[in-house]
Amino acid sequence: METTEGRPARLRVGVIGAGRVGSVLGVALARAGHRVVAASAVSDASRTRVEERLPGARVLEPARVAEASDLVLLTVPDDALPDLVEGLAATGTDLRGKILVHASGAHGYGILAPATVVGALPLALHPAMTFTGRDEDVERLANCAFGVTAPEQLRPIAEALVVEMGAEPVWIAEDRRTLYHAALAGGANHLVTLVADSASLLSAAGVPEPARMLAPMLSAALDNALRLGIHGLSGPVLRGDAGTVAGHVEQLREHAPESVASYVELARLTADRAINAGMLKPEDAARLLDVLRR
Repeated sequence: METTEGRPARLRVGVIGAGRVGSVLGVALARAGHRVVAASAVSDASRTRVEERLPGARVLEPARVAEASDLVLLTVPDDALPDLVEGLAATGTDLRGKILVHASGAHGYGILAPATVVGALPLALHPAMTFTGRDEDVERLANCAFGVTAPEQLRPIAEALVVEMGAEPVWIAEDRRTLYHAALAGGANHLVTLVADSASLLSAAGVPEPARMLAPMLSAALDNALRLGIHGLSGPVLRGDAGTVAGHVEQLREHAPESVASYVELARLTADRAINAGMLKPEDAARLLDVLRR
């Protein structure tokens, strides 16, 4: 599968599941010189993505996509992946020597076992990026890292494919994939929820443009967290301002009761991390935790 230069040979690429992720990975591989020849697409949105992003691809049934390709992207939802793999193997689709790539963060290459036993080459390549379905997804891919998991003998191919797409391969052990994915989902997905909640509360407080107010502060907070970890923390929990935190909880109960539980749990976690880092005095922590237990 490799040329003398150590790069993967030019491959015929098939995309089973031309959704937000599959269509973007298809574009990235095409830009790297591979040829997207086929894709499966059920919904109108998927068919539109194929037409706009993968114009040279024929729309085929999944088994025929695999048959037409050297590298097959299995970019379906996590829960649909096992049945897809088992179905391809059970229907007798010739998978010998074909590179099967899934993009699920929660799974390693083991989930591809039914296809591996009939000769497929399994790779787990997960882009650590959020995909919204907008055009900027393609450009963002070139600046992200991929969680790479594969059999050791296939590691050079897996990492080379990621490099070709302009991204950074980061090796994740097979038994650490779910922990890896939990870390990313907790950071990225919950961040969106927290920011949206903050903006909603600011609107309730009478702020006319919440995003404009939040952007500089949240950008600085994210930068501090990435550079300094917990030592980038600021605010009332770090100061041990139990009265201020109690006031927050009271106002949330009155105006946004659905936000109380998350505020309290995150404040507790913040306090625990600050205590462990030696940043919060024990006596201040005691008063604060007493408020958060009410």
